[in-house]
Amino acid sequence: MHTQNSLNVAELTGLIKQWGLELGFQQLGISDTNLSAAEQRLETWLQQGFHGEMAYMSKHGYKRSRPELLIPNTKSIISVRMDYLPETQQKLAQTLSQPMQAFISRYALGRDYHKVLRKRLQKLATRIQDQIADFGYRVFVDSAPVLEKAIAAKAGLGWIGKHSNLINRQAGSWFFLGEIYTDLDLLPDTSVTEHCGSCTACLDICPSQAIVAPYQVDARRCVSYLTIELQGSIPIELRKLIGNRIYGCDDCQLICPWNRFAHLSAEADFNPRHNLSSLDLLSAFNWDETEFLRKTEGSAIRRLGYVRWLRNLAVALGNTPFSLEIQQALIQKQAHPSELVQEHVYWALDQHTCS
Repeated sequence: MHTQNSLNVAELTGLIKQWGLELGFQQLGISDTNLSAAEQRLETWLQQGFHGEMAYMSKHGYKRSRPELLIPNTKSIISVRMDYLPETQQKLAQTLSQPMQAFISRYALGRDYHKVLRKRLQKLATRIQDQIADFGYRVFVDSAPVLEKAIAAKAGLGWIGKHSNLINRQAGSWFFLGEIYTDLDLLPDTSVTEHCGSCTACLDICPSQAIVAPYQVDARRCVSYLTIELQGSIPIELRKLIGNRIYGCDDCQLICPWNRFAHLSAEADFNPRHNLSSLDLLSAFNWDETEFLRKTEGSAIRRLGYVRWLRNLAVALGNTPFSLEIQQALIQKQAHPSELVQEHVYWALDQHTCS
């Protein structure tokens, strides 16, 4: 059993928020465990098949939307956000506009965010423990069936935009989320009103038209899904739409008017590593597996694996203007032992033959 000492609920909640800021989170909010509205939206999304191959979105039953089923005795959820944008949005747009540059979603340029946030949340939990003695908790960073965006919205960190990302009026959407499920009675925050209005910028800009309606994303068309989640072959009809995006896609965030208020991250861990923010497609395609593993060490990109890295790069090279150098690089990979790589290399060669 834990004791909140002489602190009342409001005092402890206030202290936790203060500690969160001291530990480098930009905001901390508290929500209760009632996610019934989000549960309904999730069920509808799953019934439409919009999750594609992401079976983990459905296999846990109600544990995702009913926190107390996942962690018994959960009464409050501490939700945090941390800015990650490592460079200006102008620089980001510039990379995206150059067909020979490899575009990597900006969240993945630095150290794996799971590690950074989990460590920081653990420090917060330890600080609470030091204050009130033992209490029940579990830390999450995109690591279990948790509806993190719905929880963050309930905790007042922002609203879920039409692109399905969380938006904050003062900070845009370039931030990570993390949670602590706890058996503490804490003072819940009030959710904020949404401010997307009649804007449809994210729907209009989506390169593969994956935002099929406001607040509805068909992951099967989403470039982030196709380049990160999808294990097998990228559908032929979507390959041209991927452009030079080899790991994720930031278009819907880049175009969002609220991101004029976004802040660059102060976290050194999120700074680009190994020149990943200005990598050209050809040099990345020519990495052998050892080089891939070395240059993605400690990065979220490593979980992609070398074969899918080559798959994505082959598609991007198929989308570049014709050059003999690219053609030659693709020809050299025709005999790659992976059939998945071979298939996408042949497709890319076809694009250059047809040019």
